[in-house]
Amino acid sequence: MRVGVNILDITNPHGFRAYQRSVVFMMLTSFREVLGVKARILVEHSMSKNLFCEIVGMPVTEELLEKITASMEEMVKSDLLIEKHVMPIEEAISIAERQGQYDKVLNLNFRRSSNVHFYKLKDFYNYFYGPMFPSCKYLKIFKLSVADGGFIIQFEDHQNPGNLRPIKKIQNVNTVFRESSKWLKVLNVDTVGALNKNIANRKIRDIIAINEALHEKKVASIADNISNKNKKIVFIAGPTSSGKTTFAHRLAIQLKVTGINPHVISLDNYYRDYDPKENLEDLDLESINAIDVASINSDLENLLKGETVDIPIYDFVKRKKSYQGNFLKLSLNDVLIIEGIHGLNESISEKVPKDICYRVFISALTQLNLDDHNRISTSDTRLIRRMTRDITYRNTSARTNLAMWSTVLKGEAKYIFPYQNTADAVFNSALVYEMSILKQFAEPLLFAIDKTSPEYLEARRLIKFLDSFLGVSSEQVPKNSILREFIGGLSL
Repeated sequence: MRVGVNILDITNPHGFRAYQRSVVFMMLTSFREVLGVKARILVEHSMSKNLFCEIVGMPVTEELLEKITASMEEMVKSDLLIEKHVMPIEEAISIAERQGQYDKVLNLNFRRSSNVHFYKLKDFYNYFYGPMFPSCKYLKIFKLSVADGGFIIQFEDHQNPGNLRPIKKIQNVNTVFRESSKWLKVLNVDTVGALNKNIANRKIRDIIAINEALHEKKVASIADNISNKNKKIVFIAGPTSSGKTTFAHRLAIQLKVTGINPHVISLDNYYRDYDPKENLEDLDLESINAIDVASINSDLENLLKGETVDIPIYDFVKRKKSYQGNFLKLSLNDVLIIEGIHGLNESISEKVPKDICYRVFISALTQLNLDDHNRISTSDTRLIRRMTRDITYRNTSARTNLAMWSTVLKGEAKYIFPYQNTADAVFNSALVYEMSILKQFAEPLLFAIDKTSPEYLEARRLIKFLDSFLGVSSEQVPKNSILREFIGGLSL
């Protein structure tokens, strides 16, 4: 029997993740050598494929990073092996306890398997959610830089190999990450192990209630800001599956509390018509060209003139918009809410005076980490949301969504994220408990993907990721939660 072998480099998503994990392991090993075993390093969140990290209770200096960098470079030069060890779960817990990795101990206590894979570099064992490079000699390109009380690890650019990935700081987004991190620590659910412990101890209702209350408080604050500034059009944008639709309607409710009469228009209803027989994977629906820009500009212009406009309705199964007498005319106290992935794109608002506009960027900026050293990708959160929603509401399979995902991310990078800095407010739609709900919907879809499918490897990665979470009944999710946009049962 002939077995095929695929060589993956950093231009492949799986290869890039393995490279990231391996550099992080090298960094963590170096910190333990320089600062000792009690030093706690947190890998916090992504910054344009680079990673922001912190040392608990200790400021980061250039001098310290120089020592860490020198240690890492010596590992590369010495071609140290990164060894994979399979061991019983009890032995892994014992090793993690000896090394002071109590975040790993907590997670391992909720593992269903009897064995676990630990990686070893020098005398340091650690667990990572995915394969690693076999040796440090392949990890030549990286850089550590002081930033915001912590430091950034710059990686080799997967789009431009041989060069460092540029650091792109989005200040308002970074602020949201900080706020989320603070609240997770207050709730004592900054890792999946801690979340599972709360679920096991039957405390998840409190977690859900507090998380949803935080969402509502933020929505109300944005509504007050819009009212106080007397804005007439609110543009809401964000990447796919960030919860724009539910947020728009919850914002409308809060605006009514301030005495404003809001009207919500979805840009999804302005998609161009497509032949339903066309392969969805061949369509670039993230492109601004997928939107009938002329129609939305004409409708906005006429609405602001006080004219009556028939707002179209788009059928995602038939891939066609229609006009069904959905007439709208604005009165003096009315406010328009325009939501969609291109809501902040300037071509959407060409006919609108800038001084009457308020712009909101929304995304699922996941701050919950698997443990201290393994972060949860915000794009993974949105992908699982999207798969769960689309199978029911858009007749799109999980396999198709996986096949399209790289194109979706490229489209977002080109057409959506460049506008996030223009936002007046950023809303984080991530919910700390959502994967414990979504897993029961997503797992069957992922298990259905055949081994012969090109998407099988990615499906298995996501199955392994979801296996880290204890499940929670969807009945506990409030009817107005953003999560209801993806699992059904939304009531506003």
